[in-house]
Amino acid sequence: MKLTKTTKSFDNKTAAQKWILLDAEGVALGRLATKIANTLRGKDKAQYTAHNDCGDFVVVINAEKVKLTGNKMEDKKFFHHSQYYSGMKTKTAAEMITKKPEQMIMDAVKTMLPKSKLSDHILTKLKVYKGSAHPHDAQQPIKA
Repeated sequence: MKLTKTTKSFDNKTAAQKWILLDAEGVALGRLATKIANTLRGKDKAQYTAHNDCGDFVVVINAEKVKLTGNKMEDKKFFHHSQYYSGMKTKTAAEMITKKPEQMIMDAVKTMLPKSKLSDHILTKLKVYKGSAHPHDAQQPIKA
């Protein structure tokens, strides 16, 4: 008896990728990051496959108005190393929100994606902006 494959794999060519617009104003950072990561991977779709990029594009606005609960504004630290001797740089979440709020959201989403080559490709579909203006009006993003 020969077994036949009845289900068709969901690949990049058959995936209909939409553009989703998320407003970060007043939303907790972790909850926002999980929603973004699941949308980028396509886990909210019925045709989800882990080895293919079947997720949607995500545009995040008002990145500087994201909410951190508890004492995370002073206690949470972000690290960066320049690869030189004693090149460790440390910033608190309050400094990151004022200087680079986009990077803070990108780091939170990056840690929630699987550590593989596919996650680097998936992360390019995330667009984060300070303020409510963004250059993706032509793609007609859907508010979520």
